[in-house]
Amino acid sequence: AFLDLTGPNEIEGVWKGSTILPCTYVPVKGFVQQTLTWTVVHDQSAGAIFRRDDSGDYILLSEYRGRVSVVKDAPGNVSLHILNLEISDRGAYTCQVTWRATNNSLITKEITTKMEVVKVAVTKPIIRAGELGLTVPTGARTSLTCVATGSPPISYRWFRSTPGGKGRLLSRQPELTWDSLQPLDTGKYYCEAENR
Repeated sequence: AFLDLTGPNEIEGVWKGSTILPCTYVPVKGFVQQTLTWTVVHDQSAGAIFRRDDSGDYILLSEYRGRVSVVKDAPGNVSLHILNLEISDRGAYTCQVTWRATNNSLITKEITTKMEVVKVAVTKPIIRAGELGLTVPTGARTSLTCVATGSPPISYRWFRSTPGGKGRLLSRQPELTWDSLQPLDTGKYYCEAENR
């Protein structure tokens, strides 16, 4: 297990979320990390995403700019962090490290991890403090909160039922708030949560 890279064969990331592609080794005395390169093979393209050498860190594929990084000052940890995953990010990622020995010989090792990007099943909104028949005294401060879990981003809309069945849009926030309730505020309110 001399200067071997370790990491999983397969990994699953969630669309719009972030993930870490693990790649680690146990540092060995007398061997200095020279270069680290992360490459990817996609459906559409292949190429180097990230390179680290003596002169610094470089992000080489424009679609990963601002989204990928490798931690600094963590000897042996060369895992790739990816933010804001896209479906198109799925593919085979290869972590390649080259070390220089004290006698100037070079050793290179690599491992490949397959990454799938999955969408999370959308669930219906759960509305708190919105049970039917809620009675609140006049003048009270209250709010209705709409909570939805599912694939981000989620947008919210609050409506109030009006005669004739048309809903009147009141808010685009998850929370609908009243500072001082009036008898006129009596009615049926409903929330809509929407994602892609």
